[in-house]
Amino acid sequence: MIEEQARVISVEQGHAWVETQRRSTCGSCAANKGCGTSVIAKMVGNRRSRVRAIDPVGVRLGDEVVVGIEEAALVRGSLAVYTVPLITLLVGALLARWLWPAAGEPVVVLSGLAGLAAGLVWLRLFAGRVSSDPRYQPVILRRLHSLHPRANGVLAP
Repeated sequence: MIEEQARVISVEQGHAWVETQRRSTCGSCAANKGCGTSVIAKMVGNRRSRVRAIDPVGVRLGDEVVVGIEEAALVRGSLAVYTVPLITLLVGALLARWLWPAAGEPVVVLSGLAGLAAGLVWLRLFAGRVSSDPRYQPVILRRLHSLHPRANGVLAP
């Protein structure tokens, strides 16, 4: 399970919207100042990401929580986003070259773009299918801190 700390910004029935802050690991690396990743991280800045998470804990607005997602879901989603459009682009171009060997480069390029478009359509359908699948949804694992005195059943000092 991949975990990240977040703050609850909105609560719905069975779900909560949480906000995480993107962080770079560059602060702990010895090559901090000479690394390209460090430069990009400084240019992009520390932006916040908002995510809708399943809430089995019963959180409240402002709570600090730990959100998790299964590694397998992250890997499958990443493969779908990055590899499927690339593979369909290559298949489209190679298919055009194989079916029409005498065709020029514009036909191969257009076929590759058609393959890319087909991959993006598949990706849109895949995203629609997994958007309601709990295996692909982040889940609030536990509450860290609460702004509410009785959130954990104990009065805050």
